[in-house]
Amino acid sequence: MYVAMNRFKVVSGSEAEFEAVWKNRDSKLNEMEGFKTFHLLRGPVNEQEGYTLYASHTIWESEDAFRAWTRSEHFRASHRNTGTSKPTYMGHPQFEGFTPVEGA
Repeated sequence: MYVAMNRFKVVSGSEAEFEAVWKNRDSKLNEMEGFKTFHLLRGPVNEQEGYTLYASHTIWESEDAFRAWTRSEHFRASHRNTGTSKPTYMGHPQFEGFTPVEGA
């Protein structure tokens, strides 16, 4: 198993627009070998810094399956328009990848 996550600091007031992008995307993840599940997670609001924390969360059969997706035409197509619309989040997404600890 491999868990791939991206964390986003979404500008306060842009949450609905950010969520709509994810709800209406054509990711084709379900067509990729080794893909298990996807979730978009909404986290806490940081009023002082003006953002809501989000994380995209995918589970894959293996890290190799995830890496194959990042090199695929489906990946390129799903990220083709990234950055062409009004920015809804601060900075770049922060990627985090996890593998299971055997025996834990």
